[in-house]
Amino acid sequence: MRIGARLILAASLLVLSQASLARETLHDLTVDAAMQSAGNENVGKDIAFYMAGQNHPAVEQTLGQFTSKRASNGFGKSDEDACARAFLSAIIAFQDRARQLGGNAVVDIKSITNGGLTSATSYRCVSGSTHSNVGLSGSVVKLK
Repeated sequence: MRIGARLILAASLLVLSQASLARETLHDLTVDAAMQSAGNENVGKDIAFYMAGQNHPAVEQTLGQFTSKRASNGFGKSDEDACARAFLSAIIAFQDRARQLGGNAVVDIKSITNGGLTSATSYRCVSGSTHSNVGLSGSVVKLK
């Protein structure tokens, strides 16, 4: 076999081996479990969060619709732990936005990861070989 053919074969095998290492696992996990996980102490009590479908007080003013996409390092963690960290990071980003805009809540929070999920109790996360991702959308509001 000639050197050029060997290089092409070696490169092809390398690409195939890397593709076999790739992983994308979809999880629908509970909000309650994430809110009770490590890192939850960074979620302030001054901003309320309501998933889509949850009852909340009447909205006085809508300050905008926003998305928050966050990732968490998966090394040394279960997918569930990495997903919870990514979820909390997304919630904290919403919290910061609400504070900036003078809001006191984020309502109608939905997962926008991999086709989305609208649930009052769950969020969607995708875990790969090295990290987990969560994407959320919601409205920053002032509640009465």
